[in-house]
Amino acid sequence: MGEARDTPADAREAFSDDVFLGGRLLLKQPLDGPRAGMDAVFLAAACPARADSGERVLDAGAASGAVALCVAARVPGVDVTGVEIDRALCAAFRENITRNGFAGRVHAVEADLTAPVRLLSVAGLMPGSFDHLLANPPFFGTGDVRLPRSARLKRAHVSEDGTLGAWIRVLTAMAAPKATLTLIHLPSALPELLGLLERRFGGIAVFPLFAKPGAPAIRMLVRARKGSRAAMKLLPGLVLHEPDGRFTLAAQAILREGEALCIAG
Repeated sequence: MGEARDTPADAREAFSDDVFLGGRLLLKQPLDGPRAGMDAVFLAAACPARADSGERVLDAGAASGAVALCVAARVPGVDVTGVEIDRALCAAFRENITRNGFAGRVHAVEADLTAPVRLLSVAGLMPGSFDHLLANPPFFGTGDVRLPRSARLKRAHVSEDGTLGAWIRVLTAMAAPKATLTLIHLPSALPELLGLLERRFGGIAVFPLFAKPGAPAIRMLVRARKGSRAAMKLLPGLVLHEPDGRFTLAAQAILREGEALCIAG
């Protein structure tokens, strides 16, 4: 997770430099906009891409590139593409690719993920071409929370009716046969997700993240495989904090040291 370092504003908006993976990554992020933290690191850590495999990874809704770059930093030899609709965020993503030394292996595509697949193909996103797909979709419906004033924050955190379904349809189209899909979301979204994944992905594994021992889950990672008919598994999950508030050793290994988060199933 990142520790913010304020930097001077450019002509349009202010950014910070945020440290991820114990200093292995330095990411430029807008101060007034979606900012990556633990969710991005855990989602990237759960990507099952294999080192030096040449596998292709798609990060949906990439923002400034935290998920895509965390994957690239942890798994050498994979090709990562991030899709982001916001022009300024996509520009920051491209800058982050260069400053962290991932030019040629990580790619930023400015596009609307809910656009028709034929238009996404023009942008370079070819159907059936990705081995692993990652998504951190907007968590809240329009009636669930007070809407942010910022249009950028609203788009990042609040979904219109049908948005999640549109994401799943496009990710299904982009997935190669037997590709994996990994999402992070609120536990309350599980019924909707299961309905959307039905007949598209199977072998679903649900991996909860708990803030502290004995507390309800605050997030869930959902892994599925395209075309699989395997049964769903509910896994033990991971506790993030000790009772005194310190990160657990397992959480620290992921957040600070770039360890993988293995989701069985």
